[in-house]
Formats: sequence, structure tokens, C-alpha cells
Amino acid sequence: MWRLAVVLLICTTSVTAADKPILDPGLRAALEAAIAEPMSFDDRYGAEVWLLDMSTRLDRLSQGTTRLSRHLQDHHERFEILRGVHREATRVDLDPNLVLALIEVESTFDRYAISRSGAQGLMQIMPFWLKELGMHEANLMDINVNLRLGCTILKHYLDREGGDTTRALARYNGSVGKPEYPNKVLSAHARHWYRQ
Repeated sequence: MWRLAVVLLICTTSVTAADKPILDPGLRAALEAAIAEPMSFDDRYGAEVWLLDMSTRLDRLSQGTTRLSRHLQDHHERFEILRGVHREATRVDLDPNLVLALIEVESTFDRYAISRSGAQGLMQIMPFWLKELGMHEANLMDINVNLRLGCTILKHYLDREGGDTTRALARYNGSVGKPEYPNKVLSAHARHWYRQ
């Protein structure tokens, strides 16, 4: 069903054999299972309270940063992002606020962001995943596709690292052993997204 919503654009980034990392079979299985699952809220009241709180935080945050405010002006899109983050993080038992911190660092909430390495969307997913999962018509700039894959990948790395958030974030970024990226995400989490 949700695949029909992502047929808007075919990913055109080509991946050479040199760009393709060795695939972790556990991660591949987790992503395939995530694709097959329906998307919905489990706790609607809790989700709505969280949405209001996070939207208020995004308002405050975007007032201080022009780079961020550019991507958050459309209130409909902002709530689509927040609903998707809550749904997908909750689905895989992640802290939705940690996912928001990761998105802040990865893309500054720009769903159309493309990194120098070719990673795309809010959570900066590499395009080879679409090919590997047979999602040839999917679009990583689609909010739901990007969040589903990104949260599944982060959860896989968190489980793989025995709950060590710093190492899981480094693995997500491909920078294991280097503290800069995890520190940026954890700092953003503490400054803007930590539950009070």
C-alpha cells in the first residue's frame, strides 16, 4: 500500500561496486521486515502530546537558525515529519527524540538533502538500500520511506552494539572509533530534544 505513495520519483543515483558496502544479513532482514509492516500509531494520545511538544521545540529552534527555518516553514510537512518520526521510532523501540537529534545533525530537517557521499533525505540513507531491497521505484526523499529505513538501520546498530548509543550512532554514520559524529548528535539531543 504505502509503496504506491513512493512511486513519485525513481532514485537516479547509480551505485558502483566500490560504493557498495558488505551487507550485514541481520540488517537486511530487519529492513525487509520493516518494509512489510503497516504504519500506524499505537498510542494516539501519547503521540499527540509528543507532537505538540516537538512542534513547539521545532518552532523555537527554527527561530534561531535560518538554515533550519527554511525546511520547517510548511506546517503540514513539519507534522508529517514529526508523525513519521514518532511512528517509526516507536515501531522499533527507539527514542523518537534521539531520532530528531540525528535528523537535525544529518539533514537539518531537509527532506531533499543529498550528502557528498550520495546519502539522501532526512536520515541520509544511502541509495544502494533501495536496490538491495528491491524497492526500485521508491524515493529516499519520501518522508515515510526515509524514516522507516533510517529508524530500522539505527535500531539494528543499537542492538548490535548492545545498547551503546555512542557506538550505534558512529556505526550509523560509518565513523566507528571517531567520537565527533556521535557527540554532535548527543549534544543536539541534550540541547533540543531531551525529555523534560
